[in-house]
Parts: sequence; C-alpha cells; structure tokens
Amino acid sequence: MPLLTYGEKGIVQQVIHQYKNNGYGIVLDVNSGSVHAVDDLAYDVIAVFDRCEDKQAADGQVLETLSGKYPREELLEAISDVRELMDRGQLFAEDIYQDYIIDFQKRETVVKALCLHITHDCNLACRYCFAEEGEYHGRRALMSLEVGKQALDFLVANSGNRRNLEVDFFGGEPLMNWEVVKALVAYGRELEQVYDKKFRFTLTTNGVLLNERTLEFLNKEMSNLVLSIDGRREVHDHMRPFRNGSGSYDYILPKFIRAAQSRNQQNYYVRGTYTRENLDFSEDVLHLADLGFEQISVEPVVAPPEAPYALRKEDLPELFAQYDRLAAEILERRKKGQFFNFFHFMIDLEGGPCVAKRLSGCGSGTEYLSVTPWGDLYPCHQFVGQEQFRLGSLQEGITNTAVRDTFKECNVYARPACRDCFAKFYCSGGCAANSYNFTGFITGNYEIGCELQRKRIECAIMIKTALAEEKE
Repeated sequence: MPLLTYGEKGIVQQVIHQYKNNGYGIVLDVNSGSVHAVDDLAYDVIAVFDRCEDKQAADGQVLETLSGKYPREELLEAISDVRELMDRGQLFAEDIYQDYIIDFQKRETVVKALCLHITHDCNLACRYCFAEEGEYHGRRALMSLEVGKQALDFLVANSGNRRNLEVDFFGGEPLMNWEVVKALVAYGRELEQVYDKKFRFTLTTNGVLLNERTLEFLNKEMSNLVLSIDGRREVHDHMRPFRNGSGSYDYILPKFIRAAQSRNQQNYYVRGTYTRENLDFSEDVLHLADLGFEQISVEPVVAPPEAPYALRKEDLPELFAQYDRLAAEILERRKKGQFFNFFHFMIDLEGGPCVAKRLSGCGSGTEYLSVTPWGDLYPCHQFVGQEQFRLGSLQEGITNTAVRDTFKECNVYARPACRDCFAKFYCSGGCAANSYNFTGFITGNYEIGCELQRKRIECAIMIKTALAEEKE
C-alpha cells in the first residue's frame, strides 16, 4: 500500500488531495499533514473512498468500482490498509484547527518583526517595482538614525516576553543609507544587553553599492542576505536597468558570487522575479545554479493586469510545466551530487511551522509591521503609502486598531477560497496585500498566485517523496 508515509495524527472537514507527478502517485491528507506515496491500486482505492460520503460503507463501493481492474484479494488488502491509516489519523482526518484560531484571535498582540524602510530611494529603475523606484506613492527619503532607534525601541516595548526579534533593512536600496544601517545594528546590540533580547537582522540589496567593506559588516551582523538578481543577463537587464537604461547584470554579478561564497553558500538568497516576458523561468533558476548559487528564489511577478509583463491565466499551463521541469532537474542534479535549494520547493512534512503560522501566515498587521522613513506604521511593505492601512506611528503607537484587528482575524478560515484548498496549511492563505490588490479584500484570493502556489507545493512534496525513497 503506501510506499512512504510522513506526518503524525492531526492536531469537520475530511479532505485529501491526490495527484501524480514525476512518476509518483501521491496522496496528501490535508488535516493531518500525512503524505502517502502509493501504487496505482492504492491510488484508485483511496479515490473511491474519497467519493463515498459514508466512509464506513465504502468497502462495497470499492469492490464494485474496481473489481474489473484489480484482483479481489488485492483490493481487500488495500481496503484494509486504508482503514488502518484512517484509524491512525493519517487519512481522511478531521480538522481540529478551526477551534484553535478562535483562541489565537483572543491573544494579546505581540510584535516580533519590523521591516525598516531605511530608504525610500533606489539607484535602479526596475520596471516591475511596486515601490515606484523606492518612493512608495510618496516622496524620496532616508530614515534618520533617530527614527530608526525609535523603531527598535518600539519593537522591544511591544514584543512582550518574546526574546528573539527580527529586523529587515529594506528599501528602495538600503545600502544608500549605509551609515544609519550600521548605527542601528550597533544600537540593537546595546538593547540586547539591556532587555535580554536577541535581534536577527537581515538586509535586501540590489548589489550596486556592495563592496568588500560593506560585505564584511553584513557577514558579521546579518543573519540573512537577500541579493536581487533575476537570472539570465538578457532577462535581468531588461527588467532591472540603471536609471540611464543600461543593464546592471555585469556590474552586480561578481559581487553576488563573492557574497555567496563568503557566506559559505548559507544564510542568503539570490532572489529574482519572473514575468510574462520570461515564462521559461526555469532557465533563469538553472542559470543561477550553474553560476554556483546554492540558495535560489525566483518568484512570479505580481502586477496590475494591464501591465504588459503581468502573468495571465492562459500562461498557467506553461508555468506549471516549468515547475515540473525544475523539480525533475533538481532531483537529477542531486543524484549527481549537484545541490541547490529552490525556495518555493522547500517544505517540512514532519515538523513544519507552528499552528499559528500555519493558520495565519506572516502575521502582517499584527506580529509583523513596516516602518516608513518618517516613522509611520503599516501592516507590511506592500501596504506602505496606502493611507487607509496606516496603523499609526512610532510616536503615537497603534491608533488604527480597527485595521490591526482586521488583520488579526485574517486566516485560512476567514478566506472563503481557502476552506477546501489542499494547500491552505502550507501557504497559510497567501499574501494579504496581493489579495487586497486583486479583490479589494485582504481575505480575498489572488487566483493566479493560488494556482502557482498549489503547483509549487505539489512539486515540493514530490521531491521530498523521491528523496525519501532513495534513502530506503
């Protein structure tokens, strides 16, 4: 019956998801998180069980439906295996998370992470930039050291008993405000000693101002680096030019290679964006891997439908094929000892994130906030500049509690499209900003994004299944 089984008994929908990928028949039990790699017989038997509203009376339906395809003895054995998995809570398990989310919503809000917009300015002119070259629907600005210190003080004051805190230096281009970045890291280290906190700093950069001096500091103080590059030279230069129109690929690539090597290929990502103009994005991922990068994230653009580079529904079959190709190539390369991580294929089938994170995602608007250069607070960087989402400021605190409470209630059960989706406990409902921008509601769903997420999860589970089978 199952060749491989992951997960434990689930933590009253009974939901499974079946699919075939790269030669594997895979059954995901959504509520328990169990994954079963099965042969064709078991795959078909489970499908019949799934169609039966009364699972206790499914045996006869299985025999009637499949007796012409498989021997009766094998069917009876498979039925017994299915019932054993059901008894263990690993197949057709009930959903018990819904009650938990009520308790989660009642908890006192604790802030654990800030995205500091250290700059609202940039030295590139990326065509797909949602931040309008760093301006965020407003004006160019650099965060002062005073505002930055107020932000770190705010995080400490609102973090409750949480010891580990996260701060992401973001832009625009953060290295354009380099002296303030350094000073804020030093201030954060002082706060650690006074309040028994631990800051995890990260920074996202386009690489233009990266040099040996800045890299030395980043390697010492930043837990993670995000290095923005889209892939092949022609793809990158088309979407990420300098303001004079010239390409930036040749200028930044050596710096990024040096940065990845200096961090021993750990604790960084090269992060790209693919658009309708490079639907063959797997070529860009493999290009980056061939350059020696081992931590890679290339993500779909999110853009207004009228943008010429925006993804469309008719692009989905090609994009699905690209993910399938990439997943197969990753497996083939690993067999040859050629390793790289693709961010969207990284998945934990045994432990995974805590229940709260599985249900409500990144925590934007509650646990995670963005801070503008002048100290305004927003639910995340993608809402910055949209006045209706302004939560307050560092000086006055959270004053728009209605918006905060709305985000606090944003979870997979508040999103109608998520309720019967097999991916809900992996994507946690997706991005609230994308949902709002495409539907007008943070509890809506960005359909193209959902389709791509489901495909990535299928590929990720298949890779885990294949690698586990190789170890047996």
